[in-house]
Amino acid sequence: MAITNGYCTLNELKAALRISDNTDDTLLENAIEGASRRIDGYCGRYFYQQSATVKVFARTEFHVFLTDDLVSITTLKTDDNGDFSFETTWTANVDYATEPYDSALLGVPIRRLTAIGAKTFPLYSVPLMPGVQIEGTWGYPSVPDDVREACVLLAARGFARYNAALGIVGFADMAMTIKAVDPDVRDFLNPYRKLAVA
Repeated sequence: MAITNGYCTLNELKAALRISDNTDDTLLENAIEGASRRIDGYCGRYFYQQSATVKVFARTEFHVFLTDDLVSITTLKTDDNGDFSFETTWTANVDYATEPYDSALLGVPIRRLTAIGAKTFPLYSVPLMPGVQIEGTWGYPSVPDDVREACVLLAARGFARYNAALGIVGFADMAMTIKAVDPDVRDFLNPYRKLAVA
């Protein structure tokens, strides 16, 4: 099985486990895939990119807070009369600004849009009615180092379970129960958890 949107490579996991042969490559790839999707669930976001996807959002005060991580914008349109036609196209750095302003340099996604020109984001009497349509690339610019390291640790634990009876890994005369979230993995991932609006 090929790894899809994995947060570490097969070679990185094999190096961590001191594995040099190819015997268990399929199981290792499965462990990476499982660990990556588990990280998605724990953080409430994903760290790969989806291109050319259209999503809609509602205005909050003078801004649009994005509920999804955004890497770049292809087109931004607004529905000015509430008919879901999204007829007005906006121009970056003329009509709107992205925040954080240096998101590409920081390696973090765009989290908010602010109207800076003559246009304003629509606000309707119906709460949270979407008036903004964005087509762009969604997700994270690249996998953060902490997420990659968490994936290696989590995938290594997942791989070890193939040799563990009932979730117990034996070490000489002692045994360790594999817990839901490894404390080290949790420490790596907690800064990336999306608890509310990112």
